Amino acid sequence: MDIVKFQQELIDYSKTIGIDKIGFASASPFDELKSRLLRQQELGYQSGFEPKDIEKRTNPELLLPGAKSIIAIALAYPAKLKDAPRSTRSERRGMFARASWGEDYHHILRDRLQKLESFILEKLPDAKLQSMVDTGELSDRAVAERAGIGWSGKNCAIITPEFGSYVYLGEMITNIPFAPDTPIEDQCGSCRACLDACPTGALVQGGQLNAQRCVSFLTQTKDFLPDEFRTKIGNRLYGCDSCQTACPKNKGIDFHFHEEMEPHPEVVKPLLKPILSISNRDFKETYGALSGSWRGKKPIQRNAIIALAHFKDRSAIPELKQVLKEDPRPVLRGTAAWALGKIGDESAIDILKEASLKEKDEQVLDEIEKGLNMLGK
Repeated sequence: MDIVKFQQELIDYSKTIGIDKIGFASASPFDELKSRLLRQQELGYQSGFEPKDIEKRTNPELLLPGAKSIIAIALAYPAKLKDAPRSTRSERRGMFARASWGEDYHHILRDRLQKLESFILEKLPDAKLQSMVDTGELSDRAVAERAGIGWSGKNCAIITPEFGSYVYLGEMITNIPFAPDTPIEDQCGSCRACLDACPTGALVQGGQLNAQRCVSFLTQTKDFLPDEFRTKIGNRLYGCDSCQTACPKNKGIDFHFHEEMEPHPEVVKPLLKPILSISNRDFKETYGALSGSWRGKKPIQRNAIIALAHFKDRSAIPELKQVLKEDPRPVLRGTAAWALGKIGDESAIDILKEASLKEKDEQVLDEIEKGLNMLGK
């Protein structure tokens, strides 16, 4: 088969199935990435969500014996919410980050990659293929950078000339020797807008992220949020877009190419108070299709409590009182106690004192004490 001709056929086909950008890279080891990952490990900058085996993360041959090249794909997602509901004093709202708008992107990219696989196998039945999205061993960003999809920005996101950094990434390792594309030259220059915009200083320097301080990571944890980060979360329920919205390359960027990615305004910018008592069934029905639901409702509920404290929403005191008195989960009871103190209403004093007499969990008792201290008691 004429591989050059087939490669062009594959590119043409990709456009017909909703792939916004496709690139090709060699499957040689990612030696520079390996060094960076080892350094991140030494510094304790990893989130803990990453695959553990650094060799497999940086050597495609270990994932697909005989690997010759990697196909990288990118799909642009929306950056602006149409008909966004307003947050009012008595009806405060939270936000899901843009990467959690619409249907879970893992499903969308897997669908596109499966179609590519079928196209390839129809022409080359003996081809070996291994596709992955986000949770696979390979670094989506390292592959996309090598394949000329975009450059790796100081915000640790791939920035494309066409769609900014608002793109989902996926890849396919193959034993077909496709011609590699040329990487795009870094265009960040001396700009440091993302570094300055990061709420927690998680961007240690251009291209280096301390995931343990990243708000996007913190919103996905299930334990008590460390005190220093509670005032940084704002009304974020899942994820953080600060380093993307600050990027000049994203100015004016907003693409609505894919129906599955279109967000439902009431779902991605929901009322906060109802989240505190939402049932498992209702959570699954309302948020289950979002990528932001993967950790379950507990982190979302904890973040909603922190958001109500951020707004100092006195109208939420009855709901917070109920969580403190009745929720079986210490993290939510304790966070509610802290939030009552943060809101600063005197009616919270009696609520917290009453709870302290019945509470048995030491961490929750510590949070009750924090709340009372903030109220001057």
